[in-house]
Formats: sequence, C-alpha cells, structure tokens
Amino acid sequence: MLLPTLATSLSLTAILLPSTLAAPAAPQPIFKRAPGSLIAMAPNSKTCAGAQFAAECKTAAQAAPFINTSFKTYGITSAGEAAALISLMAFESGDFKYNTNHFPGRPGQGTRNMQMPAFNMEYAKSIPALKDGLAKAGTDVKAVLALLTSNGEYDFGSAAWFMKTNCDEKVRSGLKTGTTDAWKMYITECIGTTVTADRQAGWEKAAKAMGVPGH
Repeated sequence: MLLPTLATSLSLTAILLPSTLAAPAAPQPIFKRAPGSLIAMAPNSKTCAGAQFAAECKTAAQAAPFINTSFKTYGITSAGEAAALISLMAFESGDFKYNTNHFPGRPGQGTRNMQMPAFNMEYAKSIPALKDGLAKAGTDVKAVLALLTSNGEYDFGSAAWFMKTNCDEKVRSGLKTGTTDAWKMYITECIGTTVTADRQAGWEKAAKAMGVPGH
C-alpha cells in the first residue's frame, strides 16, 4: 500500500513536495517536485483574523505540519490522494476555520473532515494515547470529540485515517491516477456524500497545487 512518502518543506504559507519521494522498502519516484501552496488549496487559511470560531481556527502555516504528519502516519503517498484529503478538509472546515459541526450543530461530529460521532469513536480507539481519556469519556460523543480536536495531530489526522481504514483499494488506486472521475468515486463511494460544484472546485484547486497530472 505504501508508496514514496511525502516529506515536509514548510515556509510560513506553503507545503512542498520534495523532488525525490522514497518508500521505506523499495524507493522509487512517483511524481516530480510540485510546489503546492496550502493557501492555494485553502485560500481563506492565510489568517484567522475575524474567524467566527477563533479557538478552532488554524492557519495554513499551523495546519501544514499536522497534515504532513497524517500523510506519514497513514501512508498517504500519492499526489492524488493528498489532494483529495486536503480538499475534503478545506471544504468541511471552511478552510480550517472550525473543527466542530456548527451547522446545524450535530453533537459529536467534528475534526477537520467533520467525521460522524461513530467514526470519531472508532478513530479515537485506534490511538493508544487516548485509552485513559476514552475510559473517562465513555459514550459521551462530545467528550470523545474533544479528545481529538484538542490535539492538532489527531484533529488533522482523521481524514487520512478514514481513507486508510474505510476506503477500499479500488477508490485509493483510482485516486492515485489523479483523475476527476476517481475523485468523484472517492466522494460518493467512500465519503458517502454528493459531488457538488463547490466540492469539485476545491478538488481542482488542490490537484493543481499538488501537481496532479492533468490539472
């Protein structure tokens, strides 16, 4: 499943892909260096000034290291997969402005990809460091969500975790090709929602910034 890993080269506003991406076992290049500004993918992430939910807001500079960590942790190594994940998080969180469902305000729904409470519980159970916290939280979905959103790595890691654990190989292989049809399959068959013009525009921005062929 693992392809060459994404490494971080971070300025205050940009997340970059290195020119050589090496897999742990059999290193081989998978795509050429393609500087992809996180701000190009999520234009409103440049600042948190005036954010409605200021305590939840993260700028591109703050988000980028967490996103890269999630790619490394969950084996997200193709530009197509990375673009799909970033565009999903940007769409669901208003360009990283919030991590809790405020519209309409469903209890327990959140993290940067707005996971449903049942998935948040499953995700939290997969993180050994949260064992004691989960024992205290019990079935309180708000408490479980707070365990995840209070830690940047967990907050931004949920989308990549979901892809690894809930998207089948057909979807992931498709995303590695970088086609828009493959992205549509990811949205409808894995995420389980509808393709909209706004979602697709976000995907196209992310794909272009990540240097996905054909975008």
